[in-house]
Amino acid sequence: MNNIYTIGFAGKGAEKFFTLLKNSGAKRLIDIRLNNLSQLAAFSKKDDLRYFLKTILDWEYIHKPELVPTESILSDYKNKKIDWKVYEERFKALVNERKVFNLIKKSEMVDSVLLCSEPEPKFCHRRLVAEHFAEKLSDVKIAHL
Repeated sequence: MNNIYTIGFAGKGAEKFFTLLKNSGAKRLIDIRLNNLSQLAAFSKKDDLRYFLKTILDWEYIHKPELVPTESILSDYKNKKIDWKVYEERFKALVNERKVFNLIKKSEMVDSVLLCSEPEPKFCHRRLVAEHFAEKLSDVKIAHL
């Protein structure tokens, strides 16, 4: 069985974050955040995270902007212009429009951790991305760290 993992960095210190990654059994991290350079990202800013992953875990860091929601979808949700159901519908339509399944190889997705900022996957696009790929790849299990 192949795995796709997900994690959000918010609410986790570096020790907990990297321990969860290390114990997951994954091989790489795929950053699917809209803003991966923010000061609020602390240790998970793009260049710092690339360094820490290589140094601590000997992992690859990949940024996949095609798996990121548009600014308008995200801001409409955050500003309560749309609810989660509409967000999901719009994001799923975007993923299909971008044909992300054809852009990303199975070998790149399996045994990878999808990174976003939300602490829990329930209301996060990383869960939707993982479910999209699990649906297309029947031999994949999702694990939220």
